[in-house]
Amino acid sequence: MNNDNLYFQKELSWLAFNERVLQEAADKSNPLIERVRFLGIYSNNLDEFYKVQFANLKKDVLIEQEQGNASNAKHILRQVHLKVVQTELKFDMLYNELLLEMARNQIFLINERQLTSIQEDWIKRFYKQNLKRYITPILLDSHTDLIQILKDDHSYLAVEIINNTEIQYALLELPTEKVSRFVLLPSDTVSKNKSIIFLDNILRYCLSDIFKIFFDATEFNAYSIKINRDAEYELNSELDSLLELMSQGLKQRLTAQPVRFMYQKNMPKALIDLLLAKLKLTENDAMPGGRYPNFKDLIEFPNIGFKNLLNKVLPNLTYNRFKQFRNAFDAIKDRDILLYYPYYSFSHVLEIMRQASFDPSVTHIRINIYRVAKDSRFVQAAINAANNGKKVTVVVELQARFDEEINIRWAKKLISSGVKVIYSLPKLKIHAKLFLIERKEQDRIVRYAHIGSGNFNEKTAKIYTDFSLLTADPLITDEVKKVFNFIENPFKPVSFNCLLVSPQNTRTRLIELIQREIDHAKAGQASGIYLKLNAITDKELISKLYEASSAGVKIRMIVRGMCGLIPQVANLSENITVTSIVDRFLEHARVYIFENNGAKDTYISSADWMPRNIDYRVEVGVKILDPRLQKIIQDIFMIQVNDNVKARIIDKDLQNNYIQRGNKKKVRAQSAIYEYLNQLENQ
Repeated sequence: MNNDNLYFQKELSWLAFNERVLQEAADKSNPLIERVRFLGIYSNNLDEFYKVQFANLKKDVLIEQEQGNASNAKHILRQVHLKVVQTELKFDMLYNELLLEMARNQIFLINERQLTSIQEDWIKRFYKQNLKRYITPILLDSHTDLIQILKDDHSYLAVEIINNTEIQYALLELPTEKVSRFVLLPSDTVSKNKSIIFLDNILRYCLSDIFKIFFDATEFNAYSIKINRDAEYELNSELDSLLELMSQGLKQRLTAQPVRFMYQKNMPKALIDLLLAKLKLTENDAMPGGRYPNFKDLIEFPNIGFKNLLNKVLPNLTYNRFKQFRNAFDAIKDRDILLYYPYYSFSHVLEIMRQASFDPSVTHIRINIYRVAKDSRFVQAAINAANNGKKVTVVVELQARFDEEINIRWAKKLISSGVKVIYSLPKLKIHAKLFLIERKEQDRIVRYAHIGSGNFNEKTAKIYTDFSLLTADPLITDEVKKVFNFIENPFKPVSFNCLLVSPQNTRTRLIELIQREIDHAKAGQASGIYLKLNAITDKELISKLYEASSAGVKIRMIVRGMCGLIPQVANLSENITVTSIVDRFLEHARVYIFENNGAKDTYISSADWMPRNIDYRVEVGVKILDPRLQKIIQDIFMIQVNDNVKARIIDKDLQNNYIQRGNKKKVRAQSAIYEYLNQLENQ
């Protein structure tokens, strides 16, 4: 097997993951509206793919051309295009299928040509009262700079204004940030039918009202368009502060070169050519589609039908041990606590921060934030702590892609509240999920730490599965303090024992841990590696796993997204099995378990096994010391391994086949984990 065939191409592996999302839209066991929303998740994912993975691939093509090398990137680009075309055809078929299914449930998605007279009058009023204030046409002439004007990921209508033989063109931006993309129409019948219309189609119906005040026209036609821009940006290191650097980077992104142009396939060629010329794109950069090229809004598709069209609500579990103690710190000091979202409520962590903000014993709070909610109670608690005279240090990651603007705003608010704010170095993102609270207890400082796999974000904690460890164990908390010191002084020597800290020791420790399993296997001792990751693309670590497999180490992996490792290849990875779970919650937790001759080492971490996470970010993983918590994590992993409802097999052909259940009992991991944790709390 030559070296090129040892790894899946990451872009194709990523598209295979998004195909698994599309499978959820096709899965008839999912409630109808949830299936529609999975179409939105698929579409949103594909947008991000083009803005990041595809944009980087295009840069690789240009570099290879400049260097005169054989164009491997160009070959991958063609494969990507073919795969996207295939999945987009599946998307269109599913969309039409779901429209019919909604109609069977008395929900009708109609267009401007299907309106009743009552609905036509209603839409005219709706436009005047709710839309008109946000509609300002952009006239396309020789001076129009579309690269400057068009917003990434926004929906537009390209309008033909026809007056006999004269044609003028204009653009209308859909104000989806102000008005819902989906508008419920009044019904003029006694039936229970409910009609929804896209905002796009309301504007199509009102074209005459929009333009006739200035244009004498005999005909108006509108066609949907959308662009994706390169999400990367270059930082000018001559600027003085990271805030200025990031602000500059965001401005660059707003006007970055488009990498994908989507347009309605029946758009006249003259209009297509005009738009491509203004966007400085070729036909190879353009993708024809249907009436609605921007389907990401389907994530928010409303349920106007019956409750059974949505997933049943799983009430958040309460971690009952908190109730047994006067405050959260007494509970944590008694023994380590492990929370698993969204099964447990994120309110426990919010309550810890709330208590810390006014606890007279708390002297110093250190936090790092990567992605937080727009109205974050977590960050507000840090501000309240500063208002109460406590020393507060917040590490703000300004380079969190697509969240930079929110984080810049929070950084400014924190600074104005007297909080000490630290930024990462421009090329070293801080992705760890830490806080450290210091309390003065009986004339000594006791530290309480949080180490997790997910962000301090109230919104995502409802839909992402993530672990949080809360501990007062000095073996861990002292090292967490060292991480914060390292962030402030990244050039000072530092070492860790309980923690895996990127870019300091993660790679070397993981290699050592895998090697130990190899040695055990060769010695005839118990060996095994169990990994749950969002992505694995690091070739050195993959090669080490291949070496372990060849030595007889059984390796069981659950990988949600990109997987560069090819499993079940003879004499290479025949002892490696990989599955992927896509279900109602996004599987986000990272877990590493090493058999260690029966004395299993168990870690949770913020780091995937990708070069960026291992070498170019500050990531933190922690060895779980409490045997009780080790067992919980191991039990949860085995429940996921045994999923035979939502788990797909990652094979050498990336076919995404579901695991065959046969006569086995049905195991849907996310439901089974909820029941498992619920039983723990009721023991």
